[in-house]
Amino acid sequence: MKRLLSIGEALIDFIAEETERPVKDVDRFLGKVGGAPANVCAAYTVLGGESALISQFGQDPFGDKIIDVLTRFGIDTHYVKRTDKANTSLAFVSLKADGNRDFSFYRNPGADMLLKPDVIASDWFSDAFALHFCSVSLGNYPMKAAHDQAIDYATDAGTIVSFDPNIRLPLWPDESALRQTILEYMPRADLLKISDEELEFITGLTDIEEALDRLFVGRVKLILYTEGAGGARAFTQSSCAADRGIRVAATDTTGAGDGFIGSFLYQLSRDGVRREDLGQLQGSVLKRYLMFSNQFCAYSVQRSGAMDSYGTEEAVKAAVGRG
Repeated sequence: MKRLLSIGEALIDFIAEETERPVKDVDRFLGKVGGAPANVCAAYTVLGGESALISQFGQDPFGDKIIDVLTRFGIDTHYVKRTDKANTSLAFVSLKADGNRDFSFYRNPGADMLLKPDVIASDWFSDAFALHFCSVSLGNYPMKAAHDQAIDYATDAGTIVSFDPNIRLPLWPDESALRQTILEYMPRADLLKISDEELEFITGLTDIEEALDRLFVGRVKLILYTEGAGGARAFTQSSCAADRGIRVAATDTTGAGDGFIGSFLYQLSRDGVRREDLGQLQGSVLKRYLMFSNQFCAYSVQRSGAMDSYGTEEAVKAAVGRG
């Protein structure tokens, strides 16, 4: 298997220990390492793949903690930089009764946002299976240009480029800026992962099948559409597949979407799927991939945190059976 590269933020999620209370009323938080690109690396690695994170942390104890946790999960940190120009990003997360979340970020700017493009090297991508990114780090800071450089190198190397918009409105000056940025980067991806909560924001439509023409843009070859407990669907230009959701008592949905795309990328890499193969995947194959990624998420949401909630393939299949 080739390794996965993710570029963007890694941060400390301070997760409320009390549910159904806004952040301002929470007295106790539990610090967990998170951030979508790091979570995707963790899911891929827990399942048996190799991954590396491209990011930057502050010269502070929170940055030290993230390095320690990434190392414990087997995620390569050689492409992680440190800076004294800003602190490591933090997020405070309050949980609703159904396990969904509200966020409050301390990241204005965070150290990750100041990563410069000139630290990205083309040879990082020579043995990479995929480059994964989301929209959180695409604001008007040096990190956006670092993404541009990484995407260009990945494209030149024949590496799959995977994009999960992962919308976080509190990080943007207005909705329009975020929407335009997502629309700017979608055509540069080979694989697009989008949730039911994001579809209307991005396309103006609420039906995924009606929205496909607005999502199959540029180089997009494969679209993954997740609906939480409702399951997931996958689309190429010539095939499609769906898998029903697995209903479980959700404790914490933090990192569930990241676990879905991380486990899906792992399966693609395990089976030797190349960039040029994505648009040719048959419905039966896509169905099998969706089934396992749904199992992976069902396992995750019954546990707290993101990375710590991910299970090995054996643990997931043992705990989340399918009829």
